[in-house]
Amino acid sequence: MASLKQVSLILFPLLLLISSSFKLSNAAGIVIYWGQNGNEGSLADACNTNNYQYVNIAFLSTFGNGQTPELNLAGHSRDGLNADIKGCQGKGIKVLLSLGGGAGSYSLNSADDATNLANYLWNNFLGGTSDSRPFGDAVLDGIDFDIEAGGAQHYDELARALNGFSSQKKVYLGAAPQCPIPDAHLDAAINTGLFDYVWVQFYNNPQCQYACGNTNNLINSWNQWTSSQAKQVFLGLPASEAAAPSGGFIPTDVLISQVLPTIKTSPKYGGVMLWNGFNDIQTGYSDAIKASV
Repeated sequence: MASLKQVSLILFPLLLLISSSFKLSNAAGIVIYWGQNGNEGSLADACNTNNYQYVNIAFLSTFGNGQTPELNLAGHSRDGLNADIKGCQGKGIKVLLSLGGGAGSYSLNSADDATNLANYLWNNFLGGTSDSRPFGDAVLDGIDFDIEAGGAQHYDELARALNGFSSQKKVYLGAAPQCPIPDAHLDAAINTGLFDYVWVQFYNNPQCQYACGNTNNLINSWNQWTSSQAKQVFLGLPASEAAAPSGGFIPTDVLISQVLPTIKTSPKYGGVMLWNGFNDIQTGYSDAIKASV
């Protein structure tokens, strides 16, 4: 019979391997919004930086209320996006389509409206089929809700309808609420508990963002969000001062030394979201923080 010492020597490396695998599968990452500046380069360029674990293609900015859904990619051509999406996914990067944005024509006026949009998204961007798929046969990993206008109704029903397709192929759900709780547009949706990722916008909201060397409002708000129904919470930040006219920019040295060590203690910590790809190129923000996230 093996001695206790021998068993320990056998089990210890195994436990280390299991622990390492668990950490790897739950590793934090950086989220980037891509698609709202024609000077930010291609989607492939973004993914080839190897800085991001998630990319939100922004935005499907027209939908609901009888409107034909429309993409607004701010001057980017759709040519090549099919291959770019597949290339990003081949690197292990999750690619989501972001709904809404700060400017657009969107709202949901009924449960049927929500169901119809879910069906459209499934068939045109996810695992379904359609003759009019904007990205061809590329299958996105999920849908991001960046709802900043048009009311708060029926986004919980949209989340449930999209989640219903996960029995065929997992549909990851992301949300980008403002940091004041409850969010004016996404509160009911987030409270479904269906969102895999909630990347909170801790900017353009003075009551819950970093300012003048003071992290208290930010940390207090973060603690509220980690008590929500979100499965993972991400710290959403502007990648430059220009990206958030109403403030919230955190210098990278402050983020690394003062903010991340505190928020990373939460088991719900998912990483950092940056707005947006163009601003990140200008400042090199993700380059500076990626080793610390």
